[in-house]
Amino acid sequence: MADRLVTVFGGSGFVGRYVVKRLAKQGWRVRVAVRRPQEAGFLRPMGDVGQIAIVQANVRHKASVELAVHGAEAVVNLVGLIAESGSQSFNLIQAQGAKRVAEAAKAAGASRFVQLSAIGAAADAPSEYGRSKAAGEAGVKAAFPEAVILRPSLVFGPEDKFFNRFANLARYSPVLPLIGGGANLVQPVYAGDVADAVVAAVNGTVTAADKPYELGGPTVYSFRQLMELILKVTGRKALLLPVPLGLAKLQAAAVGWLPGAPITVDQVKMLEVDNVVAPDAPGFDAFGITPDSVEAVVPSYLLRFRKTGQYATATTVEG
Repeated sequence: MADRLVTVFGGSGFVGRYVVKRLAKQGWRVRVAVRRPQEAGFLRPMGDVGQIAIVQANVRHKASVELAVHGAEAVVNLVGLIAESGSQSFNLIQAQGAKRVAEAAKAAGASRFVQLSAIGAAADAPSEYGRSKAAGEAGVKAAFPEAVILRPSLVFGPEDKFFNRFANLARYSPVLPLIGGGANLVQPVYAGDVADAVVAAVNGTVTAADKPYELGGPTVYSFRQLMELILKVTGRKALLLPVPLGLAKLQAAAVGWLPGAPITVDQVKMLEVDNVVAPDAPGFDAFGITPDSVEAVVPSYLLRFRKTGQYATATTVEG
């Protein structure tokens, strides 16, 4: 497999680093296509000398995409946004960008294509995020019918921006907001398990199904339950304050335009629907993967948010 090349768009991102490491371990030559190569150097030690190459590419620019996929046997697109910023819009990145990468991969003769989407992707989704993800899936399938589409739920891991964000907030604030009352459901999935699914698709051990594969962890939680778990693991106390969706949208509209805003109106809209695996969707079973639980992984990296950090008395977390 040493001569086989895979191009990974967005390989320096949260899930991307897990994907790159696993592909390198299996012997693939990995070309990582990113907007800012100078920020992706940390990936090189994940493989042998010269095994991981980092190139500049932007899914909004056709020429750079075509250069990045040249000679690749497989192409993976992990590029996505959680919030828009300047020229980085949902439509340009998650819809048009995904289609552009798939078109270039097909034209370059790649035999496999993997698109990372998200549970909740739908043409009629309440959020622009969900609608753009659905448009991206459609564009990918039109260009590369054999593409494998993966839809994870909320992805967690040491670098995540969900558990870490709320655990950090609990250090300073006596209140944690429960947008929509905290009843909405989510099925968190470990980044390493998502990466294993991506690699299986790259290797061709799993091929396209009639529906996108939906990837969720072993347990469904309400948003309130996740906040309670964070407080328990970190040994913190905070009031869990229900915030109606309407009020949350008004608050998000007031701050959503700021760089690094804590929440946007579109993110509030995402919470209007549950983020769980559909009963009839193919999932981890097709990959032979048993996903890790939140309880098995999250406490290990939230230790630092305890009052005495990793030296605090261990807290047992029960599922």
